[in-house]
Order: sequence, then C-alpha cells, then structure tokens
Amino acid sequence: MRIVLFEPEIPPNTGNIARLCAATKTPLHLIEPLGFTIDDKHLKRAGLDYWPHVDVTVHPDMDDFLTRVRPARLVLASTKASIPHHRFNFLPDDAIVMGPETRGLPEEMLAAHPHKVRIPIWGKVRSLNLSTATGILLFEALRQSGLIVE
Repeated sequence: MRIVLFEPEIPPNTGNIARLCAATKTPLHLIEPLGFTIDDKHLKRAGLDYWPHVDVTVHPDMDDFLTRVRPARLVLASTKASIPHHRFNFLPDDAIVMGPETRGLPEEMLAAHPHKVRIPIWGKVRSLNLSTATGILLFEALRQSGLIVE
C-alpha cells in the first residue's frame, strides 16, 4: 500500500498525511509541482518529529512515479467516482492517489484509470479535507487487505 499526493498545495495537509504514513509505515509519494517546499516550516510543524520516519519520495511528474515505482494498480480518489470506498476491493499493493486540494485530479487522469473511489458525503459540503479523506481511504484499504497491525 502507498499514498500518492498529486500536486498537493497546502503544507499542513501534507504534513498530516506524512504523519499518517509514518504511523502506518505507508510510503508517501509527492508528485510535483508542490504548493510548498519540502522544508516548509508549516509542513514540518504538522508532521512534528515524525518527519524523519516517513518514507517519502518526490517525483517531478506522474510519469516518473509510474516508471520508477511501477505500482500494481492506481486507485484514484474523486468526488466524481461512482464506487463508494467501502464497496471497493482494495489490494495490498494499491497506490491510492489523492488530488490537489482546490481542484481534484484532472479529468484526463480520471478517464485514463479504471479504479476510482469516492467517500460518501450526505451533508452540505463538496468534499472532505485532504488529510481526513486520505486517512479514511488508507485505513479502509489496510483493513480490507489485512495489513492492520494490532
């Protein structure tokens, strides 16, 4: 299992996700351009002292990630997806791809990949915070895959 943040924009969200990845020993991949520098004080403050324990890789673009990592399967998160995350069959080698906070994943990326999930929302909001959504998806994927360590 791995988390991929495609062009993340807000340092505290990425810091919170980095902490989540450190806590679950999940590799984190950041796809440039980033809306901050990796040494941004807000990013490190959100990750606190956990940052050195994050297996993080920065890629210049999505093609570099796909070439270097060769994930078994991409699972794209989108409010436009038809399958709720709890009805999707996650696999242990999945790469969960999250889009930028202000615009989500590009339409051409969504169209190019068959595995897409959404988190059901029945309140009057468009979407959840990126770090909250990432935590929901990662823990469901880990639960389904039997990768949760107690």
